[in-house]
Amino acid sequence: MQSPLSGTINMGDKGEWKPMVYLIDPGSWANVASSFGGTVLDSAAIGADGKFAFASMPNSTEPMLLELVVQRKAGAFFANRLDDASPATANYFPFIWKNGDVLSVSAEIAHFQKTFSIEKLSAENAAMLQLRDVRQAAFDQFLAGKTSDVHDEAALLDEEKALMSFKQPMMQFAEATTHLLPALTAIRWVSIEKDYERVPEFIVSQAEKWKYAAPGHPWVKELAAVGDRKALPVLVGDVLPDYAMPMLSGDTIPLRQLLGKRLTVLDLWASWCAPCRKENRNYLVPLWDKYHAAGFQIVGYALDADHGAWAKAIAKDGANRWPHASELNGDDAPFFKELRLTTIPSNFLLDESGKVVAKNLHGEELVAFVEQYFK
Repeated sequence: MQSPLSGTINMGDKGEWKPMVYLIDPGSWANVASSFGGTVLDSAAIGADGKFAFASMPNSTEPMLLELVVQRKAGAFFANRLDDASPATANYFPFIWKNGDVLSVSAEIAHFQKTFSIEKLSAENAAMLQLRDVRQAAFDQFLAGKTSDVHDEAALLDEEKALMSFKQPMMQFAEATTHLLPALTAIRWVSIEKDYERVPEFIVSQAEKWKYAAPGHPWVKELAAVGDRKALPVLVGDVLPDYAMPMLSGDTIPLRQLLGKRLTVLDLWASWCAPCRKENRNYLVPLWDKYHAAGFQIVGYALDADHGAWAKAIAKDGANRWPHASELNGDDAPFFKELRLTTIPSNFLLDESGKVVAKNLHGEELVAFVEQYFK
């Protein structure tokens, strides 16, 4: 009787890897690509010739996502441990299965995800392999070999930009594909940590897309909960609340009264945030000097707790050109709760009515946007 799932794995250094392959059921969308999240359904021994075979597979009339996983001998006490530090060395691959499928796969064990292949591809598994290639190429281009220096403010900004560039091709894949499970995998790979604060527009659009295309799927219901607009930061196209801003001067002024006549950067920062301080000195001050007379404004809101440190940073950076606000509650800032934000540096670019026209543009990207806006 032919095995429903079999294949060949090149063991390479046979002393480093367990000669086993594990079949994992994530069980939920949140557990896709999540270490220790899935349930081990079965295991198959890898023979001396690299071959393995599973005698049976789950009973599923509809396509379901499963994961094949391999483990190193050292430190691998759990078969559902997923190593995803780099796609090139990730020890798992997510694939699509349904009753009647007969899958033959192959891979190099040390580069399991990168080299994984499937014979006689279904459209869904072809999409999974395409997504894998998209992810690997983006990692190679933007993240491979990069190391962060927590003491270098420029490196911190560059690291965030590189991470967003890495995510972008997977977001584009999810937006373009018509295959549900590959799309849901792409969304998980955009943030395995389940943090979508920097890409709320993406997660909302995906939730709306799949609620229409596959409304009854339980994983879509999970996605819909994550993609709830009320649980995510204010989106591009939304109008910011007319928040009563507690000013450095001691006054309280509604946000609308602080806006510029054409474009306003609402800058969310703190005196202790090195990238924020660099943004003040190198980009916001020159932009304000160049465009303020044409209707450009900046409004600062700080996550500070110490009035003296806050005021000193404003003066030292030359940021006293524009208005500043803070409740001086530190991380417990009420305005951040209103905006549903936790991360700095952040910003919203607002038109004269307070509508968000762009967000989280920094450095040269911010300069380019402002210059184009005022053309």
